[in-house]
Amino acid sequence: MKANLTRGLCALLASAWIPAAALAGDKTDVTIGVLADMSGIFSDIGGEGAVIATRMAVEDFEKRPEAAKFDIRIVSADAQNKPDISAGIARKWFDSDGVDALVDLPTSAISLALAPLAQEANKVALLTASGTSDLTGKACSPNSVHWTYDTWALAHGTAKAVTGLGKKNWYFLTVDFALGHSLERDASEVVLASGGEVKGTVRHPTNAADFTSYLLQAQSSGADVIALANTGGDASNTLKQAAEFGMVGGGQTFAGMLMFLSDIHSTGLETAQGLLLTTGFYWDRNDETRAFGERFADLNNGRKPTMNQAGAYSATLAYLEAVAVVGSPEDGAAVVRAMRERGEFEDPLFGKTSLREDGRVLHDMLLVEVKTPAESTAPYDYYKIIEVMPGETAFRRWPRVAAR
Repeated sequence: MKANLTRGLCALLASAWIPAAALAGDKTDVTIGVLADMSGIFSDIGGEGAVIATRMAVEDFEKRPEAAKFDIRIVSADAQNKPDISAGIARKWFDSDGVDALVDLPTSAISLALAPLAQEANKVALLTASGTSDLTGKACSPNSVHWTYDTWALAHGTAKAVTGLGKKNWYFLTVDFALGHSLERDASEVVLASGGEVKGTVRHPTNAADFTSYLLQAQSSGADVIALANTGGDASNTLKQAAEFGMVGGGQTFAGMLMFLSDIHSTGLETAQGLLLTTGFYWDRNDETRAFGERFADLNNGRKPTMNQAGAYSATLAYLEAVAVVGSPEDGAAVVRAMRERGEFEDPLFGKTSLREDGRVLHDMLLVEVKTPAESTAPYDYYKIIEVMPGETAFRRWPRVAAR
């Protein structure tokens, strides 16, 4: 009953439409706020790179005739990975600084806290750097767009591949906040459905310095798979320390539930080679992604974009295109509705893309294997694409659709 009420409320709110248009002849202000981790363990996967990607999207939009009607600016701040600090910044942006849309939002806890604020202020939250699938479940909002990935898609993509290799007994090393809990929960579903067993789990704080005790517990469990339900610097440091103990390349397989290109770069191919993971974007997938990757790297000290940074670009561009259709950013729910009513389109970075009524963006997800040092020809040439999973199957089906 509760789930049905939640879905019904989301559908009702999402269908609301209040026209908003700019005064004829006047330029309409549009302000985008990039709220990212600028100094912590997630700064490489978003950070200043998310600001660069957002600026690139604005520059590309401004080349179009319809952009002449708008005066677009970007502001940014360090979320410090703290929901209370992020909420304070967002409230000030909404109430005093004229911010119309938020981009990035570096943790699931931050997104879960700020999505209701965006709805209350009738602004837009472009969730490009947070993962929990609850954002399009019990916490869905008509003002939120969950763009890049979610824990269901990541965990199911990787867990299905690894269990398919016969490795069915898992042990989870999980970061103790919303993202880690969601990754563990969603991957465990696949393990149990395949006839496997979760041998145990251990949880660690964010930005842990020493993973020794956690790794030893995982090793002693005898599990086939040690699943890293963490991300950023935590995931990279876990693998590095596992390599020091001789665990990488041993009898147990490591699976990355949420790892980024920057994590592989930091870890090094010697340690990360052979790791299976799921990603929403890889810069070397095709000509368009390569062109974006090179352009981004020129602006980001040679570093290629992560999927979160690519998500900031694509979500911002799609948002601005919807603002142009509506005529103003004033009514955030109307802008999100315009994004959804666009239907399926070809995004330059994510391929076939569409926005579902619950706020979930559907696009291809990629199962990749990390290359060996001998297979890599240059920095950031790190992935072999093993499987392309279409959006309609890569992401969890919306219950309303499944019930039809």
